[in-house]
Amino acid sequence: MTATDTAPSDDTLVVPSFDDPATSGRRLAIICSKGNLDMAYPGLILANAAVGEGVEVHLFFTFWGFDIITRATMGDLKFSFVGNTAMHPPGHSGIGIHHMLGALPGATSMATRMMRRQIAELDVPDVPEFLDLLHGSGAHLWACRMSADMNHLTQDDLYEGVEGIISASDFIELTEGAQLLFI
Repeated sequence: MTATDTAPSDDTLVVPSFDDPATSGRRLAIICSKGNLDMAYPGLILANAAVGEGVEVHLFFTFWGFDIITRATMGDLKFSFVGNTAMHPPGHSGIGIHHMLGALPGATSMATRMMRRQIAELDVPDVPEFLDLLHGSGAHLWACRMSADMNHLTQDDLYEGVEGIISASDFIELTEGAQLLFI
């Protein structure tokens, strides 16, 4: 199931079998280090694609990526074009926007609304719903111990599908031999 597929009408999730010999042993580890709206989706979409192919997936949320799994922030991620020298309005690649315009009042809100609308038009779920989809499909979600400590957060502050708060060393051991993506 991809992010653009519609869920079954009875709201049951499709969980792939990890016992298929064709996909046996395939593992993907994704480190999500950025928590703005445009950087949350690459990791979630790649994880969804991999799970849909029967690949064992582990996501590790660290530094600002922690916002993706923190209950207080996960539903309100922002998109800003400040500092993004390649910025253009989503869907308008020929029209450039100088990144300094992002400092104007309301620019982040406007850019966030535009991006949310375009994501919704593609039937891609919002971040909390995407986490539900991944968790229900068998992806493993892990929180970074150092990021939790830095932000004074506990397991209770996190999305309920996060399996634990672990150290970077634990994540490396847990995902030994996996293909690794850093986002």
